[in-house]
Amino acid sequence: MKTRHFAQLVGLSALWGSSFLFLRIAAPLLGPLTLAGLRVSLAIVALVCIMRALRQPWPWRHWRELGLLGMLTVALPFLLYSWASLRLPAGYSALLNTTAVLFGTLAAAWFKEDTLTVRKLLGCAVGFAGVALIVQLGPVRLDGPTVLAVLACIVASACYGASTPLMKRATTRMEPLAIAGGLHLAALVVLAPGALWALPRAQFTPAAMFSVLVLGVVTSGVAYWIHLRIIRQVSPVAAISPAFMIPVFGVTWGHLFLGEELSSGIFVGGALVLVATALVTGFNPLRRWLASTPAP
Repeated sequence: MKTRHFAQLVGLSALWGSSFLFLRIAAPLLGPLTLAGLRVSLAIVALVCIMRALRQPWPWRHWRELGLLGMLTVALPFLLYSWASLRLPAGYSALLNTTAVLFGTLAAAWFKEDTLTVRKLLGCAVGFAGVALIVQLGPVRLDGPTVLAVLACIVASACYGASTPLMKRATTRMEPLAIAGGLHLAALVVLAPGALWALPRAQFTPAAMFSVLVLGVVTSGVAYWIHLRIIRQVSPVAAISPAFMIPVFGVTWGHLFLGEELSSGIFVGGALVLVATALVTGFNPLRRWLASTPAP
């Protein structure tokens, strides 16, 4: 993996790490259905503007493929994470999101888009250990709603992971921007009825509107376009690896903007997460230097 791709993945992790914070703010006010629908709608507006500026057409002839991707990568995850955020702290959701790497690693091997190696499995294990240190999970009451919320996060992560190889294949036939616009449009078709039904109960406070604006335009529309551009250049496993780094930024944003306490676990865990990401992606910043060093 090239340094610029690795840096872009880190940047995406910083953006997506803020998603759980904004979900936690907006979901109780807007409701999961309305939040998911508004988030997708704002993403479409942003992507349409970019597509018109770049004069890119809609990939209508691939509507079946985009319909499946829209369901797996947008509609289901957005709705499930919005619902889970009503019951789980942001840190729990961010931690559970890391399971997308494991699902992505297995799916990439299944679709023969990547190979399953000891290094990648080791990276997954190290990443989970790092995340466990970062997110200091307090006592959680394991009642029925909590268990269902945990399962919702895991299903959403499985959708992300399993669909990454399919996204990789889609980039060989379509432009990343067109894919991003098409899958969000397909997701809106699925989410719109529920969003309209729940709309009268939504509370449109300034905090809720700002949160959904960031979620829709930045962490969905623009971020998905950037992610698809990276997917075209790297392996599916490398493309899903930001899930390991998301909790690092999620905890950091919570400390900076909400005054949440930091512990030593974030520093040790953060180092482990970076090591795990390097193992999974194959990124080695010393490779070029070592290759240019003459042998003794």
